[in-house]
Amino acid sequence: MSLVGAEQYPAALLLPSYSQLLCDLIPQILLLFLPAFIKKEASETKDSVSMEGDDDDFPPEPSEHSHSQRGSVASSVTRAQDLLVYLASDSAVHLTLEGLSCMNAQELGRNVREALNIPHSAVDVFAFWFCSPLLGLQLKPKHLPYKLCRQWQDLLYRFTEAPPEDISQDEPCLLYKRNVFYPRSKELQIEDEGVLRLLYDEAKMNILEGRYPCDPEHWLTLGALSCATELGTGLDDQALTAAIREKKLSSFLPAHAALGGGGFLSTLRGRGRRNAEMEQNLIKEYRSVISSAATGSSLEPIALLLQYLRSCHTLPYYGCAFFMGEIDKPAQGLLHRGGRKAVSVGISLEGVYVMDVKEKHVLLGLKFSELSWDHSYPETEGDSHILWLEFDGEEAGMPVNKLLKIYSKQAELMSGLIEFCVELRSVGESAAAGTDGEVTPSQEPMGRETNEKTRERRQGKLRRQSSVVCSRVHSLNTISYVDDGKEIKRLKPKRAASFFTRQAQPPTYSAVQVTESLEQG
Repeated sequence: MSLVGAEQYPAALLLPSYSQLLCDLIPQILLLFLPAFIKKEASETKDSVSMEGDDDDFPPEPSEHSHSQRGSVASSVTRAQDLLVYLASDSAVHLTLEGLSCMNAQELGRNVREALNIPHSAVDVFAFWFCSPLLGLQLKPKHLPYKLCRQWQDLLYRFTEAPPEDISQDEPCLLYKRNVFYPRSKELQIEDEGVLRLLYDEAKMNILEGRYPCDPEHWLTLGALSCATELGTGLDDQALTAAIREKKLSSFLPAHAALGGGGFLSTLRGRGRRNAEMEQNLIKEYRSVISSAATGSSLEPIALLLQYLRSCHTLPYYGCAFFMGEIDKPAQGLLHRGGRKAVSVGISLEGVYVMDVKEKHVLLGLKFSELSWDHSYPETEGDSHILWLEFDGEEAGMPVNKLLKIYSKQAELMSGLIEFCVELRSVGESAAAGTDGEVTPSQEPMGRETNEKTRERRQGKLRRQSSVVCSRVHSLNTISYVDDGKEIKRLKPKRAASFFTRQAQPPTYSAVQVTESLEQG
């Protein structure tokens, strides 16, 4: 079993009129990281648009037949065509372009930036994404949106569990969103209000939809900043209350908080009282945000947008690409019945985060320096693709290694994205150190100390379970083993150094190897 190569980038696309689709797709899969799945086929017609250089970007999947709808595009090469590019704010950019079927994402990006008055300095901030209720993928600059649109069904069959009838009716739309590979540290250096507002709209959408879990005090502050940004900073309590009621609380607070939980009758009885309490808390926080601004410039739109983004940056999974999967539930009851739990897996340049879709909290958060990983293919019919995450743990006061299995048809994409992010970080750290990745004697002791402190901080954080941002390792059904080789395990990653004696050097990862039988811990 070998690691999937990862020079991948995710996707986006075009459609006729499609305003409601954006709202419908947000709670669904936002997978990312589309490698060029399209492979040249002998049966492909001469009229098809080619994607030169993309054949080797993704390991081919053998199949007996293709599900794509491939028609002639010769007549659409030169004529002007209408294109709608959707934004996170539920608005769209309408373009009329010639040669759209042969235009790559990089060329299309120039047209969109011109229409939105985005400066050239922000060329790397955003990327095109193909999104639908079933799948979301970010495009590489060289990808042809028209070509990928016609291959959409192939991608759905390969990376989703959707039934054929849903796949046949699914259509992607083109979104212009944050580039997952854009460093968050550069966002706060942006001075263009239009660019900041696009980032703000997307961050707010992820907060409201619960994709970015956060604690009540955090989402309340973010809601107050949204009020100040969108409604103004000079409203009295009466005007602010009227404006909030007109737009509804769900426009400023996460849906699971604004709408509440419980059954139908309890919701009816408590909704009015709960909404009134939420409104008062939001107004109080709004006053706090306004009064905390030391100068008038702090109430300017750009300052408020930056403050919102800065607050979102405290969430470790900000800017992640999201994948859907399942994990095993811990066995419960006399019969030790388990089952599986739906999770969302966020991957960014910072690390990997596994989140409970229903409860809206983090189950596991790991920096890349804290994990090893691999992807395994199904061995027999009915088996699942699995992403394996290995990390440090503790059993009865003894250090152990833990393995978490994530079942997902998108495991191959997740593994590729992790590998690519690790490589990017390794190159960046080597460049910053001015070396080729070798650790000098003066750096080594400091590295050991840093690793020890990082582990201490992480263990302290794991014990603080009140925050939704903190890991809940105790609630995971993991496989535990010690690294003395006494217990026979099916999967045990090989690495240059043990988890317990990790050195301060660029991480190297190798394939997970299959040994003997595996006991579930």
